[in-house]
Amino acid sequence: MRQRRAAIPFFGAIVLAILTCDPVCNARAQEWAKARLVKSPRHGEWVDLKSGSRTIKAFVVYPESKAKTPAVLVIHEIFGLTDWVRGVCDQLAENGVIAIAPDLLSGQTFEDADGARKAIAALPKEQIKSDLDAASDYALKIPACNGTLAVCGFCWGGGVTFAYANENPKLKAAYSFYGTAPDSADKVKNIACSVYGFYAENDARVDTTIPKAEELMKAAGKKYEPVIYKGAGHGFMREGEMPNASEANKKARDDAWARWKTLLQQL
Repeated sequence: MRQRRAAIPFFGAIVLAILTCDPVCNARAQEWAKARLVKSPRHGEWVDLKSGSRTIKAFVVYPESKAKTPAVLVIHEIFGLTDWVRGVCDQLAENGVIAIAPDLLSGQTFEDADGARKAIAALPKEQIKSDLDAASDYALKIPACNGTLAVCGFCWGGGVTFAYANENPKLKAAYSFYGTAPDSADKVKNIACSVYGFYAENDARVDTTIPKAEELMKAAGKKYEPVIYKGAGHGFMREGEMPNASEANKKARDDAWARWKTLLQQL
């Protein structure tokens, strides 16, 4: 059994499992995703970040640019910091931004997925915020960063993205991919940036949280633009990239990336 890791509950409302990977191992076989990293001409590296009394790992990829660029904080999905997530970082860098993905479970190992899930509930909610703050602060201090910071996240990370937008006033944009949306006014009142949602049509568990979030964001005078992609299933950004992707997931991924690229250009 290869090394596995788990994730942390965040802001009290998000409790889901994470399996993460370090530079040496991968929690899931994603050879199709690893190929992008191997072939990429862009510079990617692992860095150590200080988060309170802990030291965590983060993966950073730089765009090929002669000018300073924005940075995007990437929050991994339910399977953790996999090769696919690192591949997303490379794709972000390909589109002109610095991408940084912290391993929110640095230093922890588990025998199986169930062990990872059980570990989530035992971790303090403040720890994830501390780790994300550490990654955000690091990104803003990168000499090649122009001082603009955004955040994105997938599945579990999509919910964390929306929540973190309420916690970090330095963010200029938040891109939440099929993550549960806030359900109370106190979870949106401090949001200082625009929030863009990317959702799957076949994902009622998540989609039923959108109307309430729209109501709350409108009442608070915040910008929230959710888009639901027809025929797609939960996780379509990853599923749509796989060699055996369904046509609906592939189209949803392509359409979502087209939208995202336009939004990234607006940073």
